[in-house]
Amino acid sequence: MRMKTKGNSQTCEQLLAEFNNNNAQKPFNPEKIIFSKVGNHDVYNISAPFEDENELVIAGRVEARESEHSKVYFFVEQDGEWVPRETAPVLDLQDPFFSRIGGELIVGGVQIFPHPTLVGQLSWRTVFYKGKTLSKLQKFAKGPEGMKDLRLIELKDGTVGILTRPQGQKGGKGKIGWITISSLDELSVDIINNAPLLENQFIDEEWGGANEPHLLTNGLVGILGHIASFDDKGNRHYYPMVFALNPETSAFSKMKLIATRNQFLPGPSKRPDLVDVVFSGGLIRKSDGSADLYAGISDAEAQKIIIMDPFLSYEQ
Repeated sequence: MRMKTKGNSQTCEQLLAEFNNNNAQKPFNPEKIIFSKVGNHDVYNISAPFEDENELVIAGRVEARESEHSKVYFFVEQDGEWVPRETAPVLDLQDPFFSRIGGELIVGGVQIFPHPTLVGQLSWRTVFYKGKTLSKLQKFAKGPEGMKDLRLIELKDGTVGILTRPQGQKGGKGKIGWITISSLDELSVDIINNAPLLENQFIDEEWGGANEPHLLTNGLVGILGHIASFDDKGNRHYYPMVFALNPETSAFSKMKLIATRNQFLPGPSKRPDLVDVVFSGGLIRKSDGSADLYAGISDAEAQKIIIMDPFLSYEQ
C-alpha cells in the first residue's frame, strides 16, 4: 500500500469505475434495520452498534420526512426491532457518531441553528458530549460554525487525532483535515480551524468527509468516510469509501469505494435528488475477515450490508 503526504485527486467517477471493475467479493446480504416507537418519523444516518452498560445501542437521526429538524435517539433491540432506550438522553442533533477516549464514551452530532447573518437560513456546528455511560453524558466541546464531519480518535500513544472538514475559503465544498492534540483538554475551535488539509484528496467540484476512524493494529488510522458529487441535473451522489492515514506524517492512501446504493435494498428517499445517497454510519469488523457496514440510505432509512473488511489490507 502506497501512502503519500500529497494525493492525486480522485473523482467519484474514477472510484466507481475501479469499484465496478474489481473482481473481489462485492457487498452482500443487505438488510433493513427496523426502528419502532418513533411515530411516523424516519430513522437514518445511524451509528454502528456500540456497547453501553452491557447492552448494544444504536444512535440514529430521527426526523419527519419533510423536515431537517431532527433529534438523536439511542435505540436498543427488542424482538428484532430497535426501540428508543427509555433511560437514554434525546439530543437535538443530526448525524450521530461515537468514539471512546480516555476510558470515556464520546458522542457527537450536528447542531443546527439560525444563521447569524442570513435571514431565514440555517447554520450548523458539531457538538461533543462525554461520559462514562450514555446516562452520564455532558456537553464538553463544540466545533467551528459551518463544520460537519468532525471526528475524534484515541491513537496508539494516547494522544487524540482530529479529523476535520472545513468548507468555504479553506475547504471549498468540503475537504478532510487532520491534526493531533495531547488530550481532549486541548480541543478548541482554533485548533480545529488550523488543522492542515489532506492535500489533493478531492477535486474542487466534489466533496467528502470522515464518518468513523478506526485505530488499526499497526497504529495507522483506517477511515470510513464518504465522497459525494452533483450530477448535471442537480442530483446528489454519496458513496461510502475508506482510506488509511499515518497519524504521525499525515501521509494517506488512495480512497476506495466499499459499496453503492444499488447493492442495498430498494426503499424510499427523502427527496428525488437524494435517491443515490449512502451515508457511511459505522463499520463493525469481524473475525472472519468480513465487516458489517451500517449506513443511512437516501436520507430516509437505515440498512446494513456485509462487505469484506476493507481495513485488513492496510494492516498487512
